[in-house]
Amino acid sequence: MKNRTMAGSIGSEIRRRILDGRYPAGSQLRQDGLAAEFGASRIPVREALFQLEAEGLVRIHPHRGAMVAPLSPADAAEALELRAALEPRLLALSAPLLTEADFERANRLLDDYAAALHEGATARWGTLNTELHLLLYSRANRPRAFGLVGSLLAECDRYTRLQLSTDAAELERADREHREIVRLCRNGHISAACALLVDHIGHVATALMAFLGEASGETRTPAMQQAIV
Repeated sequence: MKNRTMAGSIGSEIRRRILDGRYPAGSQLRQDGLAAEFGASRIPVREALFQLEAEGLVRIHPHRGAMVAPLSPADAAEALELRAALEPRLLALSAPLLTEADFERANRLLDDYAAALHEGATARWGTLNTELHLLLYSRANRPRAFGLVGSLLAECDRYTRLQLSTDAAELERADREHREIVRLCRNGHISAACALLVDHIGHVATALMAFLGEASGETRTPAMQQAIV
């Protein structure tokens, strides 16, 4: 149990460093060095890296060890495609069961997001986005799908931070859509909330693929095309 707790803490810190750009794509993550830095054995470090690999943030190669996963438009497109398939279903199951306390917490997250938007606090945008989405799905009672969506949100966070940090209009649009989804759920308009969520993820995919395509010059793959339909 101690190793699991340590692995979780180490994984959270490595994830933060990847998302903040301290560990850029392609950086090698040496287990010995990380273990020494965190004052731990290699076992929790290895467990943390395996979890980050499952989230798409790390690649582990048999002979080269662990490396920060490259930024791939195709991977981002597939992650968004899966989100668009899973998240509306989770919202449809969860929204009718959300409590008044859940909606109060959602509104606090929205206020925090607006404050982060005003302050230009890039690191907070992705964290608050993930917390809000997962809160809205938290009553679905679908733990496997919920866990997968959490991993997909973490993977997408790397890409959306890059895109949103260059486009304030996209941040404001995300804030408006989040508020409307919460309002619709609170008023019992679940189908409308799910439809808006589909559009919300679809717009993120379209904008992100355009941004990544311009940045990399990469030709769209079938997965990328599907993500923006």
